[in-house]
Order: sequence, then structure tokens, then C-alpha cells
Amino acid sequence: MKMRVSAVQYHLHTIRSFEEFAQQVTHYVKSAAEFESDFILFPELFTTQLMSIGRGDGGGEALSIEELPSFTLRYIQLFTSLAAETKTHIIGGTHIIEENGRLYNTAFLFYPDGRIAEQRKLHITPTEVKEWSMAAGDKLQVFDTDKGRIAILICYDIEFPEIVRMARARGADVIFCPSCTDDRHGFHRVRYTCHARTIENQVYVVTTGTVGSLPTVDFMRGNYGQAAIITPNDVPFPPGGIMTAGEINDDMIITGDLDLTLLHQVREKGSVTTWRDRRVDLYTDWS
Repeated sequence: MKMRVSAVQYHLHTIRSFEEFAQQVTHYVKSAAEFESDFILFPELFTTQLMSIGRGDGGGEALSIEELPSFTLRYIQLFTSLAAETKTHIIGGTHIIEENGRLYNTAFLFYPDGRIAEQRKLHITPTEVKEWSMAAGDKLQVFDTDKGRIAILICYDIEFPEIVRMARARGADVIFCPSCTDDRHGFHRVRYTCHARTIENQVYVVTTGTVGSLPTVDFMRGNYGQAAIITPNDVPFPPGGIMTAGEINDDMIITGDLDLTLLHQVREKGSVTTWRDRRVDLYTDWS
């Protein structure tokens, strides 16, 4: 089984309307669809671009994070329509939703047949807690698709090995990791742990981040991002574990083919068999 995946290095810049946002999103989706991709990944927090629309009073003041959920219905309608039109699975980055007075950083999976699934961010960074009062999700989801079983772990989540062990134990072969980091330190924390998770669990990780800047939106003024398709480090795969990667901080899309059969081969007969060789007699089996 193979799946073709595309990851968007989404360029953040100030916009004046939801229609501008929709045009930019549509451009990326249709570009990936021209490569006949099965999955399209957008970055974490890319819908904060909508905050730059402001209040229309000419003062240049951005909307607050509490106002971002007001776009949820239009966001869902846009991505549902694009997934159906292009017959692709779209991981619509993350969007902030509100439930019972709490804000959740939430990834949405839009199926070609109109179904919608979601994964809330499970580990919340100190900035998200202090500045945006974000709440943490409480459940790991795995998603069945006609191309294989996947999981979505959002940025900081990938830095916790236990949660990826759980996803793998439940059959996920591909982890999609939408991310948003503002400097090289944050970027490399996410990137290095993506590599670690592929080695520990013999899975693919597809990651991407925001690029560009939102000068009027607090905590989104700086973005340092690069998309990558990351593989286990074994003979059937590239020696450095990178199938393909974008140019850092450029506005672009990357695309690659994931061969799930190779994962099953290296789990059984690889140079190392890290998943099979877990010492659950010494440490907890997080499955």
C-alpha cells in the first residue's frame, strides 16, 4: 500500500477578508491535487491569519484569540468542500475552537466523502497556557482511511514519546505533525523529536510549519518553518531519514510517496527492530 502526501509551508501575511484566506487555501489544495496527492497537510495555527483581518475600523488592531472561533463554521465549510472537490484527505492544520468557555487547539481531518474527524492538542505549551488560556485535549484518536491508519499529533505533542507509542500500538503507520514555531530552537525541538519517533516506532512522520509573519498578531510575528517527510533510518529508506524537505521559510509545497509495505518489512527484518524489541518487562508498555 502506498499513499502520496503533500505538506504545505503556509505563508502567513496580513489579509483583509475571509475570502482572501479561502483563495490562499484553495491555491495550495489545488496545487497538491495536481500531483494527485492522497493527503494534504497544513500547519498548526495557520488560521491565526484570520485574526489579521481586524475589526474594520481602520485602526489596524488584530482580532483576539477569543474571536478566532467565530470563523469555525466557514473554515469547516471551506475544507469540506475542497476535500470533496479534489477527492483528497485534508488535514486542515489546526484551528482554535471554543467549547463550554474553553479554547482548544484542534486539528481537523476532512475526508473526501464529507466526514470530519478531529484531534485536540494534548500537550499545551507554556505560552499557549499563559497568553491564550488554551485547554488540553484528553483523548488520542487514530483514524482509518482507505490508504491506511494515521494519527495527528500537534507540534509539542510529538516531543512526548509515550503518546506516539500509543498511536503506533493502535496501528498508526503515519503520524502527521502540524507545527508552528517562531525560532530555530523551537523548530529543531520538533524536528529532532520527529526523527526520534520514526526510529523508535518504525513509522513515517509528515510535518510542516508556518512561514512568513503576522505583524499585528501577538505571538505570530515570527515564524520559522520547514516541511519534511521523515522515515525510519534503515536500508530501504534515505540514510538521513529525510525523504524530502522544503526550503526553510519559503512559501511552497512538498510531495512524496509513502510505501507502507516497507514499514512492515523493516519491523520484521530491519537492521534494527525497535518496535518488536521493546523491553516491556523493564518499562511500561504504553499501548
